[in-house]
Amino acid sequence: MVKWTAHAKDQLRHIHDYIAEDSPLYAKRVSEELVQTTIDLDELPRKGHKVPELNEDAVRELGLYSYRIIYEIKPDHLINVLAVIHKRRHVEPEDIPREQ
Repeated sequence: MVKWTAHAKDQLRHIHDYIAEDSPLYAKRVSEELVQTTIDLDELPRKGHKVPELNEDAVRELGLYSYRIIYEIKPDHLINVLAVIHKRRHVEPEDIPREQ
């Protein structure tokens, strides 16, 4: 099961609102595609690459457009989407909050 954390949902909302300032249609499309990209993680949880900043096998990322979708593989087939971050942004481990 794929679950988006509150932090990741907030980031997605921020991305949508930022893009919507220029194009509400494109903002909707990008937001929907970011969510859709995570849907098949149930079947292929290791589809993404390890996040270099964390170097943990369970924390991985997928890229879409200019964004990194960072997620964690938890026990019992649970996938937590942790963050959606612009690829140009420098990321520190503390920028990726993880639920316990």
